[in-house]
Parts: sequence; C-alpha cells; structure tokens
Amino acid sequence: MGRIAYVNGRYVPHGMAQVHIEDRGFQFADSVYEVIAVQGGHLIDGDEHLDRLERSLRELTITSPMSHRSLKLVIRELLRQNRITYGSIYMQVSRGQADRDFPFPEGLKPTLVMTAKRLKPFDYKLLYNGVKVVSIADIRWKRCDIKTVSLLAGAMGKTFAKKQGAFEAWQIDAQGFVTEGTASNAWIVNSDGTLITRALGADILGGITRKAILKLAHKEGLKYVERAFTLEEAKAAQEAFTSSSTMFIRPVVQIDDSKIGTGEPGEFCLKVIKLYGDYMEQQT
Repeated sequence: MGRIAYVNGRYVPHGMAQVHIEDRGFQFADSVYEVIAVQGGHLIDGDEHLDRLERSLRELTITSPMSHRSLKLVIRELLRQNRITYGSIYMQVSRGQADRDFPFPEGLKPTLVMTAKRLKPFDYKLLYNGVKVVSIADIRWKRCDIKTVSLLAGAMGKTFAKKQGAFEAWQIDAQGFVTEGTASNAWIVNSDGTLITRALGADILGGITRKAILKLAHKEGLKYVERAFTLEEAKAAQEAFTSSSTMFIRPVVQIDDSKIGTGEPGEFCLKVIKLYGDYMEQQT
C-alpha cells in the first residue's frame, strides 16, 4: 500500500493530494505548520506541538481547523493507514483559498493537510556521532517565533551547509549573536559546565525539544542559563549541540573551521542525549 495523506477531511493517496492554486499558503506563505516525532507509535510531546500550532494560528489570526482532540484522531488514523510506528507527522494549516490579494480575507475556511513519514527509531549510537555546523547571516523576517511555512531563508542556509559538508547552519544576527539553526535550536556548554541557549523572543522559534531539555536540566540540577551568545563564544565553548523534534540532539564538534572542545562529543552532551532518550521512552 502506498503512502496516504490527509487533505481537508479526506484520506487520499499521497501522489493525488492537492490544494487549490489560489490557496494562500501557496501564494503568500500565509500558513503555519508543525512536525511531531513518532516513537513506538506514540507522539512525542504531542500536546506541546498542538499548543504551539494554536499559538501560531492566533498570531496570524487564522481560524483553527478543528479541536486538539479531533486533530489527534486524524493523526492516529493517518499513522494507522500508513502503518507507521517510528516516524513523523507533518501538519500544515493555511488561511484558505481566496482570490489573490494581499489583505487577509475574512471568513475563509482554513486548509488542513497532513502527511506521515517513516523514520528510523531513536538511536543513541547515531546521536553520539559529532557533526559540523557552519555560520551564516540570519536573513529571516522578524517574527521567527511563529512557525510559518516561509522557509526559503532556512532552505538557502541548509543548502549552503550541505555544500560545505556540514550538518546544519547556525544563523548569526547583526550584532554577532547566534540565533538558531535553520531547523534547530543552538546550545553551548561553557568552561564551567553551564548550559547556554538563547532566550525566547521573536528572533527564535520556541522549540519543543528545547523546552524538554530545559525541563530535564532543571530536574537533574544541571546549570543552565537562557541568554544570547556570540559566534566567538560558541567557537570557544567546551561543548555544543543542536536540537529539534526529528533530529533529536546532535553534538556539534566543529563550527566553521574551529574545533569545539576536544573535537569529540563531550560528557555533558552525552548526558543530555541519555536524559532525552529516557524522557521519550516514558511517553511510549
């Protein structure tokens, strides 16, 4: 059986899924999205993702297509039809279809689409491998806290990173501070063992995995602080890592041409990976 997608109330073959050419998500990026990891057939932090989806919709005054309970029913059915135990759910909500015009039309029915993808299970051994990141200028708009589908700057950055043989690109603001990766949050550990990540604001997305890591750090009594750090501070850090819902946690051992710490994943990061893996297992 081929992949199945969900489009506005219907489960359809993935290759036949479509929306109208004048959907505002297609023409204006007037749309938001979420990606939720699936481990052992269970959503990881599903409620947190749906809460963030609701916040993004409110910020753009897009009508919610259905309740959280109904969204969960659709997700479960989509996972069942695609026979997915380990993977991810992608959901996107646009303002809907209307004649092309810049002002937000009123009274539109939102467009809701979902797809499911099969992925490999969480693997400690894979995540223990260090990765390289490169630095790029942050050229995104000024409301990065809203998870919109306007991802061209991120796609450009990720493409640049790939061409440089890097796993991710960390974006740098006009003051020289790291904001976040193109599809992940950025973390460093300084010489006294303090975990540092940028504080929430309009310049970064409030990552769900980021939130979980901070809760785990607090529970374990690990030192952490939410503040901005420069690219130079990151390159001089003892450890660094990047986090997201589907990439989980990846130790960063090189930024541009600078080796981080010993050039190998450090103890702090490996501890966080273990804590997060245990945290996910508790949800399955």
